[in-house]
Amino acid sequence: MSMLTPPGMGGKYRITGNKYPRMHRPRKRGRLVLLAVASVAVLGVIGWGTLQLIDVFTGGGKKASAAGTKGDCSPKTAPTANPSAASAAPALPKPGRITVNVLNATPRSGLAKQTADELKKRGFRIGQVGNATKEFDKKVKGAGILLGPASSLNTSLPVLATQLAGAESRTDTRKGTEVDLIIGTGFKELTQQAAAEKALAALNAPKPTAAPAKKSC
Repeated sequence: MSMLTPPGMGGKYRITGNKYPRMHRPRKRGRLVLLAVASVAVLGVIGWGTLQLIDVFTGGGKKASAAGTKGDCSPKTAPTANPSAASAAPALPKPGRITVNVLNATPRSGLAKQTADELKKRGFRIGQVGNATKEFDKKVKGAGILLGPASSLNTSLPVLATQLAGAESRTDTRKGTEVDLIIGTGFKELTQQAAAEKALAALNAPKPTAAPAKKSC
């Protein structure tokens, strides 16, 4: 009988030889499956939480972008012309309502009358015609000087300036509405009538002003 055989046991319970069976604990496969499922669930929860954090730190995705667009008060349309503002601008006087004194500051005789006759043909009223005063006589080097009261600076003088390109506009302390055209040594002739009429038409054309751009909030 082998020494490995317990006392009182024999027969088929007898252990023979020098080898004996190894005793193994039964594998708990159910527990391993449960652990695997739990791990997958934990990873899923962690991933979902990470996505939520990213959504928070990026401003809420599309919702935040939509909210930002809605709150944007930047101009949505380009400035447009305001016709009412243009029509409200004061109209310039017509040549027939402007009285012009034509004064010659050059040594050339007859130049004042010749110029006055041409202005009369173009519709201007003619006042005094003669030589310039000592203040300007032979002292005007350009084409001429347009001189009038302060009120004429943006009314009568611009209209008269369409008839003599290059003339200098000035104002003085005179009373009334008459203006002077003082002919200088650089004078050759009045602006050609067609060009003067074109300049006068452009001067009287309405100039629309830009209305403020609308904001969309």
